[in-house]
Order: sequence, then structure tokens, then C-alpha cells
Amino acid sequence: MAANKTLETAADVMAFIGTVADERQRADAHAICAIMSRASGHPPRMWGSAIIGFGSYHYKYESGREGDMCRIGFSPRKGKTVLYLTSGFPRHTEIMARLGKVKTGKSCLYVKQLSDLNADALE
Repeated sequence: MAANKTLETAADVMAFIGTVADERQRADAHAICAIMSRASGHPPRMWGSAIIGFGSYHYKYESGREGDMCRIGFSPRKGKTVLYLTSGFPRHTEIMARLGKVKTGKSCLYVKQLSDLNADALE
């Protein structure tokens, strides 16, 4: 069965952040990098070409598909930053209520700018 195509790389995280065109989003990326590093206890690493991840875990689905992925991570995408949380949100309802202005996907938070969030809730 196919493995995850998003793999940890040796690419330079700070060089990647330096390519973020929007100045505010670039500053947000530096701040999120520091928050996630503190929260996870892991240094930032590139996963694929555009995800900055912290820590890793191995998964295996009943289908046989398996791979490795970062435990938490983010990607400064055009117009928004996506935060990836492998545990999802249902068990974090109290924190989500305090977090601030976000949109969610299955395991993703979509953020326009870091100042829209409650920093304590995020961390």
C-alpha cells in the first residue's frame, strides 16, 4: 500500500520562511515556529516542500497504508496559514472556544493572521 508522500526533508526551515512574500505572514511564521517548538519540545523540520513540522509519529491504517508525519505543523499558504494538529479538535472544545477567529478542517486550523488568535489558547 502507498505510503505518505509528504516526507521529512533536510531543507532549511528559516530559508523557507524567508520565501514567504507577505511580511506579516512571514513574521507570523517565525512566531508560530517558536510557539510550536516550545509546545512540542522539538525543533522545526521541513515536511515536503511547504510544511514546517515538529516531532513525528508513525501511522498505519486498517487499509494497510502507513507512513510517518509530523505531530504538529503549519504551512504559510497564500492568504492564510494552515496549522496541522494530528489529534483533531473534538477533545479540545474548551480551548477552541477561547482560540479566536479560525476556520477548521478535519485536523487543520485556517488562520488569516496570528493576531486574530488568543496566544495562550494556541500554545
